[in-house]
Amino acid sequence: MTDSAAIPDDLVQVGHITGAYGLRGGIRVTPYSADADALLSVKTWWLDKPALHPVKVRSAKYHSGDVTATLVDVTDRNVAEALKGATVQVSRAEFPALPEDEYYWSDLIGLDAVNLQGEALGKVADMMSNGPQSILRIVPVPDASAPEAKLEERLVPFVDQFVKTVDLEAKLITLDWGLDF
Repeated sequence: MTDSAAIPDDLVQVGHITGAYGLRGGIRVTPYSADADALLSVKTWWLDKPALHPVKVRSAKYHSGDVTATLVDVTDRNVAEALKGATVQVSRAEFPALPEDEYYWSDLIGLDAVNLQGEALGKVADMMSNGPQSILRIVPVPDASAPEAKLEERLVPFVDQFVKTVDLEAKLITLDWGLDF
C-alpha cells in the first residue's frame, strides 16, 4: 500500500478491470476512451482494489476493443482475477500530449459554457459520444436573480460549427449556441 500523501490529486478514471487474461497474471481492462492512449502509454496505474494503490505496468496493448496488460508483481491468474472490478486511474499529468485543438474529455468537464453573445449556457457536466462526434452535456447553473427561469440541460455537438473557443486556463468554452436552443 502507499501513504495517502503520495496519491496524486489529479487522478482520472480511464477504465476498469474486467478479468484475467492468460495464465500468467495478465489482466483485461475496458477503457473509457475509444483510443485508450493513457492506458497504453502511462507506466503507473492506480487501482482501487482492495484500496487505492499504485501498480507498475510491464506492458499494455489494445486487443479486441479492450486493453490487455501485465503488471509488475502480478504473475498468477488468481491474483489477476481478484482484481476484477477495480477501477484504473491515471494521473492527468501523465496523459500523452495532444495535438493543438484536441482535448481530453476530462479537461472539458467543469468548464463554464457561454455563447457568442456572452450569455451563460451553464457548465459542462459530462461528455458522451454518438459515434461520429463527441457531445457536451451542459447543465444550467441556477441564477439567483431569475429563480423562475426554465433550467434545462443542453446537448451540444463538439464540432467546429458550434465550438468556437476552448480556454482551459480560463475554464471557459464559447459556443455558437442560442439560449433558446
